Amino acid sequence: MAAGSAMVIPGVSATAKMKDSHPASSYPSPRKGSGIARDFKYNSDGSFKVLQLTDTHVVFGDQRSERAYENVDKMLQIEKPDLVIHTGDVIFGRPAEESLRKILGIIADHKIPFAVALGNHDSEFGLTRTEVLDVIRTIPYNINTPADKGISKATNDVITLSGQGGVDRVLYLFDSGRSIEVDGGGYDNVHADQIEWYDSYSKEFTAKNGGKPVHSLAFFHIPPAEFDYSLRLAGNDGWTFIGHMGEHIGCSKLNSGLFQAMKLNGDIQAIVCGHEHNNDFVMQYMGVMLIYGRFSGCDTVYNDLKPNGARVFEFTSGQRGFTTCVRLNSGEIENKVFLDPPMSANFRAHKEPKEK
Repeated sequence: MAAGSAMVIPGVSATAKMKDSHPASSYPSPRKGSGIARDFKYNSDGSFKVLQLTDTHVVFGDQRSERAYENVDKMLQIEKPDLVIHTGDVIFGRPAEESLRKILGIIADHKIPFAVALGNHDSEFGLTRTEVLDVIRTIPYNINTPADKGISKATNDVITLSGQGGVDRVLYLFDSGRSIEVDGGGYDNVHADQIEWYDSYSKEFTAKNGGKPVHSLAFFHIPPAEFDYSLRLAGNDGWTFIGHMGEHIGCSKLNSGLFQAMKLNGDIQAIVCGHEHNNDFVMQYMGVMLIYGRFSGCDTVYNDLKPNGARVFEFTSGQRGFTTCVRLNSGEIENKVFLDPPMSANFRAHKEPKEK
């Protein structure tokens, strides 16, 4: 995608370790899906931190990839997350397996659990999406489940976070695919069977929670059409925009109905994506936060939003909302904000000084 001129709108730790998980069989097993990827517990202080990496675009043996390797290692050292979620475009060339092992092996070296939601480019270099996932699953500390033949694409997963009262937060990973051959083609989206898969889990969690939806976030690569809608309607609705926008939204031409399903279920607080290298904004649309990760990659692809970095999510046991910010490779924290959707139009981010 061609990058436009950057528009900047200013708004503004927990120890990483493996948690004991409940076996997947202790959870409801909807008609489709291979079960819970992992059930995590909050730390003793009630905290849990997720680091989102996105669009690392590495190529094994290509010196231009070095900036991504350095960035991922630095983000892990600074943030010490409990879980890493990579929202795709992990690699950008052959050899695919070696490229995957090189970049994701950095996470394994830190002994931090991680999951991947594949991007559109990840299956372009000699391996199918299922084969890419099969390689990823052999890397230590990966928690993705095997691809389910009954669901479109590969990386569709459910991760839970439990407090003393049981599961109180769910993280859904969707495989948003590569491209579609409709009306001249374009980017893919989350398909109907994936929405059914999500819907079955969502309803089961709600039923187990006494009829109250369990607060959840959804992570995938290609943003849904609502990211575009939110910008088009921003002037009318008055929603606050936090962060940077340097290019148009690269969403599918088709709306699959995923957002509608999420709204009807009432559990999704935020949709978190990658795909656009020059965007890292946070915006609200119909009571759901739409969030871009920070470009975590290198010079194998365009990237005008510098320095690279990552997005951080901090959850607290028993707390409905969550905190998110961008951690820059320079060490600074940018646009830190507490989100508890649905929110009024005047939520604001604040800057924090550089942490040594």
